[in-house]
Amino acid sequence: MALSTRLQRTFCNQMAAWCMLFRRRDMAMTWYRRMLALDPRDTLALASLGFQHARAGENRDALALFDQVIAITPDDADAHFNRAFLLQELNDHDAAIAAFGAAIARNPEHDRAHYGLALSLIATHRLDEAVAPLRKNTKLQPMSPYGWYQLARVQRDLGRLDETQKILDHLATFEPKVARQLERETGLKAGTG
Repeated sequence: MALSTRLQRTFCNQMAAWCMLFRRRDMAMTWYRRMLALDPRDTLALASLGFQHARAGENRDALALFDQVIAITPDDADAHFNRAFLLQELNDHDAAIAAFGAAIARNPEHDRAHYGLALSLIATHRLDEAVAPLRKNTKLQPMSPYGWYQLARVQRDLGRLDETQKILDHLATFEPKVARQLERETGLKAGTG
């Protein structure tokens, strides 16, 4: 890419950032499109447009843009994750499961991909399969209550109340509000396990 093109791209990117700062999404999208006019394979511009479409609830348009990012950079775990998230939002959980798997294959430490995979497995009533990605999520993000909460609910639904109790006791040590919510849902009490 020639220096003048790189400078134009940098200028467009900065202008888009300013537009976003001042909540001018429409103008930001114009600047991202100008970046694509300079280089149709600009993954930053494609992903940025994808995020803007997603924020506007235009998930199919966003999905098409992330498909383009993946076609250009197939090893980009985040692009696969973003695609999976959009598929999940569109209630296409089987496709989301495959896309989360693609993100994890490229980055096994992608905690949000493990969590998203588990949510789609739960949505398709594959609770036994949801346990492993939730365990991985809680290993990668031990102080985040979301994975623990979902893991406790899955264990409860599988009839594993001792596991549910252990998770409830653990949650009570660092996230008492979530633990209380879980107590209401399960009828269990923290600290009795």
